[in-house]
This record gives sequence, structure tokens and C-alpha cells, in this order.
Amino acid sequence: MNVNADWPDIAFEPWKDTGAALHLYSQIVGKYRLAHTPWVNHSWHATLYVSPRGLTTGTVCDGGGGAAEIVFDFHQHAVVGTAADGRSAQFALEPMSVAGFAQKFTKLLQDIGATVQFDGRPNEIADALPFAEDVAERPYDADAVRRFHGALVQIERVFGTFRTGFLGKVSPVHLFWGSFDMAVTRFSGRGAPPHPGGIPALPDDVTREAYSHEVSSAGFWPGGGGIDYPAFYSYAYPTPDAFAKAPVRPEAAFFHEALGEFILPYDAVRKADDPDATLLAFLQSTYDAAASLGNWDRAALECSTGVPLRPRAV
Repeated sequence: MNVNADWPDIAFEPWKDTGAALHLYSQIVGKYRLAHTPWVNHSWHATLYVSPRGLTTGTVCDGGGGAAEIVFDFHQHAVVGTAADGRSAQFALEPMSVAGFAQKFTKLLQDIGATVQFDGRPNEIADALPFAEDVAERPYDADAVRRFHGALVQIERVFGTFRTGFLGKVSPVHLFWGSFDMAVTRFSGRGAPPHPGGIPALPDDVTREAYSHEVSSAGFWPGGGGIDYPAFYSYAYPTPDAFAKAPVRPEAAFFHEALGEFILPYDAVRKADDPDATLLAFLQSTYDAAASLGNWDRAALECSTGVPLRPRAV
């Protein structure tokens, strides 16, 4: 059995409590970005991005000098805020409550001249307390968080490669803090039937806008939400007939009936002789199933995978 050192072990059970806390912390920071960014289709304006140090909001049009950035630094284990006028502030990521994180983050925003404006309620988590009322102490496993970041770096790289093979509308590779998953989504270009909604603590109009057009979407969860291990997923909306029975690769991939999507355990990638090729096979074969069964105009939408310094042939 090969285990590639670049793909760290991120078994869900040992760090699930730290992961649950980090999920809520990311919502607080993500909601700050959401409050200051004009709406972009499919909520792309609200996401976080993987960076060499952790996760970042990118530039937010707020703060001293008119711009700010918030970074989860998983090397120094701190939340760092920087404003365009040079002001910066930070606080340590350590055991604390969600309410304590929100208080520290509020002070950080004040220290860099940013506007303290973000919604105080979690999204996509059933029966969750408002941030200010969530006073239970949460753990912080720094080593597990560091390994989680190492996995995100590898996943972002492979997802980014997969993203290049599409001429049609395609999302950035980004992390949705609502469900705490990294995703990349391709679009057929056609509208979709209204989504039924019903996602906990998420307005149905947000869900329906997110799924306003046909998609083939792939992503990664660290665990939870129906699976107790880190895994890649892929689904189509609307789901074509026979999608669940489509042949996909690698052998470890399967269709999860309860979730309604294909699943590939992270460890099947981590332990493969060629992790990149294994993950790309899953991404490509599940997209092939969605696009072929959904009658996408594949000839017009697809292209060869991008290569550094080589313009795409036309």
C-alpha cells in the first residue's frame, strides 16, 4: 500500500470536534465577507480560498484604506486581519468558544478600521445556536488543522487542473463555509428547474439562485453530514436518469443513495500509487456521466487540460 506523504492523513474521528469549531469560525469570517461584497451568481462572492498559509477571504471592500483581508493562518495558528492602509491585527487560534471567537474577531475588525457587520447566526447547520450564545469550550488540535490544510493544498491543485478542461461557465475552486466543503462546478449553459430548497438554516431563494442552471459539481468534505470519513463527492442537478448506475472510476468510488451523489473516500486517493491520477479519474468520469446522460453540448463546452505557458490551441 502506497501512502503519499504530500497527502496527509486527516481521519475524521480524531479531530471532528476541532473541525466542527473551525467550520463555525469560518462562517463568522465568511459572513463578514458576505456583508461587504456585491452578490455574484451562485454565492461565489461569499466563499473562502485556499492559500499557502491557510484560508483567505481575498480582498474585501472595507477597512482602513478601503480594503481588508482576513486569513486563517494554519502555520502560525492565528486569524490575521490586514487593511490597505497598513493596519493589521491578529489573535491566536486555540481552545475557545464560538462566542469567544466572535468577540475576538469583532475586536480584530475594529483594530484594522473595518466595519463590524456580519450576521450572527450559522447557516446550513440544523438547530445551531447563534454565535454569541454558543459559549461551550471548543478544542483546537493544531496538528490536525495543519494536516487538513496540507490536504486542501493538494486538492485545490488537482481541482484547479480539472477546471482547465472546460470552455463553458465554471466556478472558481473555493470553499463554501456554509457546508464547509471545497467545490468546483461546471455548467451546461441551460436553465434548471427550481430547486426544492429545504436546506437547514438557508433561505430557499439562496438555494434556488445557486441551482438556477444545470450543473455538474464536484467537491471535498472533511467528514460529517452523512459520512464519517473525509471524501470527495460529485453530483448533477438536475439528476439525469440512470446517473446513479453510471460507470465511474476508480474502483473505490460508489453512488451513495442517501446523499444522491458519487463518493470517493479521501484515503483511496491518499493511498493510491498516483493520487493525482486517481482523483482526476473520479472527477472526469463523474462529469462524463452527468454531461452525457444530461445531453450537454460537450463538443462546444470542453477543451484539453491546461498546461503552464502553453496557450490553448484554437
